Amino acid sequence: MRDFEDYCWRTVVPQETLDIYKAYHRELYIGSRPALLVIDLYNCVFPPGPLPLSETVRLHSSSCGANASNAIQPIRDLLAFARERQIPIFHTTSGARRSGQQEHVRATNRNSTEFSVFDYDFYPAFQPQDREQIIYKDRASAFFGTPLIAHLTHLGINTVIVCGESTSGCVRATVVDGYSFGFHMVVFEETVFDRSTLSHQINLFDLHHKYADVLHLCDLPMYWDRRNGGDIR
Repeated sequence: MRDFEDYCWRTVVPQETLDIYKAYHRELYIGSRPALLVIDLYNCVFPPGPLPLSETVRLHSSSCGANASNAIQPIRDLLAFARERQIPIFHTTSGARRSGQQEHVRATNRNSTEFSVFDYDFYPAFQPQDREQIIYKDRASAFFGTPLIAHLTHLGINTVIVCGESTSGCVRATVVDGYSFGFHMVVFEETVFDRSTLSHQINLFDLHHKYADVLHLCDLPMYWDRRNGGDIR
């Protein structure tokens, strides 16, 4: 098995801190009834080309630059894995996408900017397919003020796999709420991203130790086989 701390934060979290957090070390797993939750993969998040982040945020303040581009293929791979196995899939997006208007209740305290409906359309690589649910939200968490928990409960889901953006914002808020509602939360490191690499690393570190099992995407088949092989929580 991979070392419990073998993740992106290893380069920024000192060994003394890792030692302090050893009380959180545990066996990682995917439960018997998983669902996949895809967070806020809007057009405006992805850059129009190989531009520095400092330039892409001038085009749109929500852009995550190369960090978003680097996550495209891992997220596509995770979606393909889930679809092949008929894992329930939910996509979240801003309530503004449904109304076509700037929402009065926003996910963060960031200053409002003008936007087009296109900005909040799903990025072409991540268009929801038939029978995949769209959850409209106005706050950071996919659980806050939405019917998501009702859908998950109806399906008997016990594990929620979260991917998308941003690690420090909507992903983190969703994971914490999901854990609070009693779901086993899973995040694959390569399938979440943030405009700040440091924020991505530190938030994954915190989520891994307190609220979620952070895994590597290359290990997904192993965890899935164990889930089907009787090692089920």
